[in-house]
Amino acid sequence: MNQDLPVRQVDLPAMTVASAHGFGKEPEYEAAVLLNAFAAKIGVKLGTEGHEGYGFNNPNPSPGSDNYGYELWMRVAPGTQAIPPIEIKEVPARSYVVTACHGLSNIGETWKQLAAWYENSPYAQLPPCGLPCWLESLQTPDESDPEKWILDLYLAITRSNDR
Repeated sequence: MNQDLPVRQVDLPAMTVASAHGFGKEPEYEAAVLLNAFAAKIGVKLGTEGHEGYGFNNPNPSPGSDNYGYELWMRVAPGTQAIPPIEIKEVPARSYVVTACHGLSNIGETWKQLAAWYENSPYAQLPPCGLPCWLESLQTPDESDPEKWILDLYLAITRSNDR
């Protein structure tokens, strides 16, 4: 385990999000295309202040299939109207531990390191509550080279003594 993994706690506030869903071998790309088109229609840019993006597998990959789903959220102003296939959702506040991943090829290993860090931490993952227990957020939205991307990886937590 990487004891030196830089991890910080982040409390995301309740937020209104626009949600896009992709499914296939590269669902992240499909969801991003849909959400970027929606962002352009409402005059904002995904990944900018107030329009941060958060994504997660939905559904997770299954054995024997290269296909899986990915849901991508963008923070939007309350009252923003959906334009199908984009949905508008209300997401409650939640606490996370967060670490940075440098380069898309490192995302699997960084998730493993964060999970190992968590196992020896003072936190406990939240029980299922209809929300994803983990999120990914691209911090370099203008970078086209996936190996130069910086992603924040979020793992939902609660303090052990709060259980």
